[in-house]
Amino acid sequence: MIEVASAYAFEMAALSHVGTGRDHNEDYCGVLVESDTRGLAGVADGVSGSEGGETASRMAIEVTLRAWRELPADLPQVKRLMRAVQQANIEVHELSLFVPELRGMASTLTFVALDRGEMIAAHVGDSRLYLVREGTAVQLTKDHTVAAERQRLGLLSERQARTHAGKSVLTRSFGRELICTIDRISLPLSQGDVLVLCSDGLHGVLGDREIEALVREADAAGACQALIAAANARGTPDNLTAAVVRMIGPIPARPRPAGLGGKLRQLVGALRSP
Repeated sequence: MIEVASAYAFEMAALSHVGTGRDHNEDYCGVLVESDTRGLAGVADGVSGSEGGETASRMAIEVTLRAWRELPADLPQVKRLMRAVQQANIEVHELSLFVPELRGMASTLTFVALDRGEMIAAHVGDSRLYLVREGTAVQLTKDHTVAAERQRLGLLSERQARTHAGKSVLTRSFGRELICTIDRISLPLSQGDVLVLCSDGLHGVLGDREIEALVREADAAGACQALIAAANARGTPDNLTAAVVRMIGPIPARPRPAGLGGKLRQLVGALRSP
């Protein structure tokens, strides 16, 4: 008997590894399955060279998850996620002020919240969020680095940006300031879509096509393991982390907004009515 997944069903998993070039792991990740249709996944990468990078990444994930659970469940998803993320940023920043050994600690953070097939993402830094759909991996987030910003301004080509000295120099990070500017992304998902969150230790050695191929057929946990194994096989010099969300259930048709076309059709119908 073939088991049919329920509407909006998903699976998610996350995995972090020290990599082949470090002796400790400053990456951190976490997932929370809140119900059959709602869950969260996040990836954080402590800023190398700053005291407490490991602490900052762990707090970025753990405090966001804790704050999410403490906020009202009926709060709109986007408000709930952004408030949770900002609470985590405040706690990371305040701890860095009171503990001299942690002064200046910071992290990247990429988080997704999923509810009935609708995704909201919060992002700062150079960890990434990809959407894998119909054989193509598309980067949904922007890298907040010197090289990436120069590329967006047309000062560097994509090839030049990959080897530029500023490719790992963050222009925005989590916990450095009391109020952090967070990119927000919203997207309706379809059955079969896969979301991949990863730190730069992974996307720095695996291309978009390789990421797509590695997650194409695997379940969420298997995809995480495949991504980590492939990056380690390349000898990545950094820690590496991946979180994967796969939509396995059907997504019921969403009502289309009326828009101008819909209003015109309604008007024509009204005029034709006796």
